[in-house]
Amino acid sequence: MRAKALATTGLVALALTLTACSADDGAGSGDDMTPTAEQSMQSDDMQSDGADDMAAEPMAQHGTFAGLNDKTVAGTVTIDGDTLTLEGFSSDEGPDLHLYLAKGTDEAAVEAGTEIGDVAFDEASQTFSLEGVDVEGYTDVVVHCDKAKAVFGAATLM
Repeated sequence: MRAKALATTGLVALALTLTACSADDGAGSGDDMTPTAEQSMQSDDMQSDGADDMAAEPMAQHGTFAGLNDKTVAGTVTIDGDTLTLEGFSSDEGPDLHLYLAKGTDEAAVEAGTEIGDVAFDEASQTFSLEGVDVEGYTDVVVHCDKAKAVFGAATLM
């Protein structure tokens, strides 16, 4: 019976010692590197918030234009959120140039794609709104002459 009492007393003393070592007295000594339960929950909240933000906002996509079908198209495209931006853009002149999001660069892909708007062949910087457009799954931004039904060039999105 005495051995049991000593063992119980020893366990209680050990528990009190461990509790005293890990208690946060608010002094912030910096010696204890173990986070408190509150700090751990805050850290988990920050991590989950960051993951939610990343899931909510896809990474920006970009690509570099190349001419197709004996046409010249140059510059870069960036899709960031609801905005598509062309920089350093130039294209051969066409009577009815439009920009499309497509899953490929041939005529059938353009027809199945989403028109973004008219594109000026000679304006280096142009910005287009993608509000209401689901860009998921599109692989290319295509410069297309609607009147001639011809692909002038495209940029593969990465």
